[in-house]
Amino acid sequence: MNALGPSFAPYVRSSRSLKKLVTPVAHWYADLMGYRKMGLKYDDLQMEELPEVQRALGRLTPREAYDRAHRMKVSLHASTVHKDLPKEQWVSAKDDVRYLKPHIESVIKEDEERAAWDNMTVRRK
Repeated sequence: MNALGPSFAPYVRSSRSLKKLVTPVAHWYADLMGYRKMGLKYDDLQMEELPEVQRALGRLTPREAYDRAHRMKVSLHASTVHKDLPKEQWVSAKDDVRYLKPHIESVIKEDEERAAWDNMTVRRK
């Protein structure tokens, strides 16, 4: 099991009828989760304790890292005062892009490649 977990998204995207059926439900569910009302993006919810996510966070550009820290600080404050942010500060669906996912995928791919190459054994003749 990796940091991104299992996903049915490739299967859903491959079927036009299934995509038409699932997409509105997915958008409704994302709005229902409420993280956008707190000013967070989906990748801000990743478990930072996982080693893959730790390494991916280290690969963020300084601007992405600053933006992430700022979003966390703003959402923590909103959570402390038990109020959602004003509507103009919510993250819109088009702004909610997966900024951390490519980094996590590259870390996982590197780990798999390292495991494939590190299986060499030494035998005595």
